[in-house]
Amino acid sequence: MASSDGVTLWYRVRDLSAARDWYTTTLRFDEDYADPDGAWIRLKRGATQIALAEGEPEADGPVAHVDVGDVKAEADRLRANGADVGVVLELHGQIRLVEVADPDGNRIEFGQEL
Repeated sequence: MASSDGVTLWYRVRDLSAARDWYTTTLRFDEDYADPDGAWIRLKRGATQIALAEGEPEADGPVAHVDVGDVKAEADRLRANGADVGVVLELHGQIRLVEVADPDGNRIEFGQEL
């Protein structure tokens, strides 16, 4: 397996191939490892690492955080691509956040320091 730095959050997805396409195309993650047996993959976007494995998604699973330069623009882009995007929130002029759900209901948060 390729070496990695940092923490990897695991998401269970119903269809690994469809999830791989969605994460790399819609969310712009890069695949950085694929299990030779096809059981799971690891994806990265910036400092954020997630792993996807087939299984039943967890309703209260982890929430990955991805730093972006413009949360509002990212939310608009994701909505235009048909993603399930929440409301953009701003916390005391310090950070702007928006939550996105993948097709299996796993949650990813995008953040922008202000």
